[in-house]
Amino acid sequence: MFKTALAGTAETVTAHLEKVLSGYEGELGAAMRYACGGGKRLRAFLVLESARLHGVAEAPALDAAAAIEALHAYSLVHDDMPCMDDDDLRRGLPTVHVKWDEAMAVLTGDALQSLAFELVAGLDLPAERRLALMQGLARAGGGQGMVLGQVQDIAAESASVPLTLDQITRLQALKTGALFDWSATAGAVMAGADPAPLSTYASAFGLAFQIADDILDVEGDEAATGKRVGKDEAAGKATFVSLMGLEPARSEAGRLVSLACDALAPYGEAAENLRQAARFVISRQS
Repeated sequence: MFKTALAGTAETVTAHLEKVLSGYEGELGAAMRYACGGGKRLRAFLVLESARLHGVAEAPALDAAAAIEALHAYSLVHDDMPCMDDDDLRRGLPTVHVKWDEAMAVLTGDALQSLAFELVAGLDLPAERRLALMQGLARAGGGQGMVLGQVQDIAAESASVPLTLDQITRLQALKTGALFDWSATAGAVMAGADPAPLSTYASAFGLAFQIADDILDVEGDEAATGKRVGKDEAAGKATFVSLMGLEPARSEAGRLVSLACDALAPYGEAAENLRQAARFVISRQS
């Protein structure tokens, strides 16, 4: 049931993104569409499920889902560049700076980030709710969220002392978790409801997701993950696996999934897809 729901979301959101991006011309438009191609659409899934729980209309929910996918795609394009993680493979395909060049990668990311805020600004919602979503997205994606986490990640690579487990946890809560938090709480914000239970869910969900990523970097298959594996160990990078060990990290991911599921108690059976999403992130192969 969950895999069917996730696949349906991916198909719907991808079609909507293609429609939105059809107005962008030339090489920039081609690069934007390329950057947004593929992926599980997990963040979009959280948006749409959160919206469904709160009775939000389909049109604003879908635009919000497309917005977070555009912002996520921008972050990947920039993260893959030589000045960041220097990756040449993403979702089984050459990264944007490899297929085009570094200048086009920078500009593609810039355009996708702007598109995310344009989509949120145009939501058919009361003005105060649109503003709350935009402010939340700015915090999640900016210097108090994902960007700060990336800065800390880069600094850690050249630090003389490896990061502690607490420092890694905070870094990943910013770099990875902030966008998950926006996604999971978007429906509540759109409905003017209390987002606290979904924020608790997202916090545990995001850390479980990152631990699973760290595990995949150790024992994943490149053909399945669609990206290079073994890079963290080769770079001597501190991760949940390097600090905790493989099996303790796996156990911690399971504990976090249980916490995420417990946070959904106020929604009863209606939140079962979100529970399944949490379980999925630690069992996935990509």
